[in-house]
Amino acid sequence: MSERIPIAADHAGYEMKGVLSEHLRARGFEVQDLGTNSLNPSDYPDFAHPVAREVSSGEMRRGVLLCGSGQGMAMAANRYPHVRAALVWNREIAALASAHNDANILVIPSRFVSNDEARAMVDAWLDTPFENGRHTPRVAKIDRPEE
Repeated sequence: MSERIPIAADHAGYEMKGVLSEHLRARGFEVQDLGTNSLNPSDYPDFAHPVAREVSSGEMRRGVLLCGSGQGMAMAANRYPHVRAALVWNREIAALASAHNDANILVIPSRFVSNDEARAMVDAWLDTPFENGRHTPRVAKIDRPEE
């Protein structure tokens, strides 16, 4: 059984969401599209929350979010326990988000990257394992801000 990855976008990321959904399917993933379903203006939190809930609960291992700048999606998603949503803007940052931060939600600023760049970022994020080691205690501290 293939891994299911939830993906969501507001109106600014709608078209890129389609491109990335096709890319994920071509790589053998099952895609769970959580909206939006048009270019009509929409509010990014309405789409960030469902993906973040699924990852936070452990229902899904990881997810993808898109909006114009990526900032709003990342802010909304990172309010959930155990979510490490990384706003990325190139392939190297996507790989580091996985290797060093064990990012479980990839956030892409759709107005600032091309479809080819977005596909490369998704690939880097998916294909780069978490390095563990010195990064493990750092990642653990993300869910414990009081320490």
